Amino acid sequence: MERQRNISEFILLGLSYDQNVQIFCFVLFLFSYVALLAGNLLILVSIRCSPLFHQPMYYFLIHLSSMDICYTSTVTPKLIADLLVERKTISYDNCMLQLFAMHFFGCTEVFILTLMAFDHYFAICRPLHYMLIMNRIRCNLQVFAAWAGGALHSFPQLLMIIQLPFCGPNELDHYFCDIFPLLKVACTDTYITGVLVVADSGIITLVTFVVLLVSYVIILFSLRHHSAEGRHKALSTCGSHITVVVLFFGPPIFAYPRPPTTFPEDKVFALFYTIIAPMFNPLVYTLRNTEMKNAMRRVWCQTLFSKAAHS
Repeated sequence: MERQRNISEFILLGLSYDQNVQIFCFVLFLFSYVALLAGNLLILVSIRCSPLFHQPMYYFLIHLSSMDICYTSTVTPKLIADLLVERKTISYDNCMLQLFAMHFFGCTEVFILTLMAFDHYFAICRPLHYMLIMNRIRCNLQVFAAWAGGALHSFPQLLMIIQLPFCGPNELDHYFCDIFPLLKVACTDTYITGVLVVADSGIITLVTFVVLLVSYVIILFSLRHHSAEGRHKALSTCGSHITVVVLFFGPPIFAYPRPPTTFPEDKVFALFYTIIAPMFNPLVYTLRNTEMKNAMRRVWCQTLFSKAAHS
C-alpha cells in the first residue's frame, strides 16, 4: 500500500478563501453544532428517563439521535477548527477514517429512518398486531440489521479508495474527505470506481427513498378508514418523520446518483446533509410531537424540582 502513494496528507481547500466568510461560517457552524448536540442529547435523556423508551417509535428515535451526533461529529468539529487556520490539512489515515465513518453512520441513519417508516406502517395499518410485530427483541434485531447494513455499505467504499494510487496533487476541493474529491486526485483512471460508487451510494439512496414514499402512500391510503382524531394524530406523527426524510434525502439524491464522469462536489448540498439537516431533526421531533414535549416537561421539571428540594 505504501508503494501506491507518495503523499502522507491531503490539503482541504475548504469553503472559501475570504477571511470574512470564514469567520461568518465559523460562528454559524459552531452555533449549529452546539444546537445539534444539545437538541439530540435532550431527546436522548428525555426518552431514556420516561415511559416513551418502551415504545418502538421512540426507541428508534433514540438511535436516530445517536446517529445524528456521530454522523455530524465526523466532519463538523474539524470544519469549525479549520475555519480558524490558513492551511487546512488532514493525514491520509485520518482521511480514510473520516470517509469510512461518514458513510457508515450516514447509511445506518438511512436504514433507521426506513425502520421508523415501517414502524409507522404497522402502528397505523396493523394496530391489533402492532405490539406483537414490533416487540423489543425484533426492534433490537432491526437496529442491528441497520448497523450491519451501514457496515456492508461503507467497507466496500473504503476498500475501493485505499486501493487507488495517490501521487499528487494532494489538494481536495472540499471541506472533508469524500469519495468524489478523492477520485479526482487519484493517479489512475477512476471511471470504473466512479461507476461502482454511483451504483452503491446512489442506488441505496434512491431505493430507500422510494420504499419510504411507497410506505407513506399506503399509510395515507389506509387513513381513510380512521376517525378524524385518529387521522390527525397519525398525520402529526408521520409529518415529523416525512420532514426529516425530505431534509436528509434531498441533497444526497442530487449529489450521488449522477454520471461518475462529473464527480459532483457541491459543497452547499454537503453542508446541508452533514450539518443543517441534522440540526433541524430535534426541532422537528420536539415541536411537532405532543408526547415528546410532555415527556421533556416531566423529566426536566422533576429534575429541577429534585435539585431545588436538595438545596
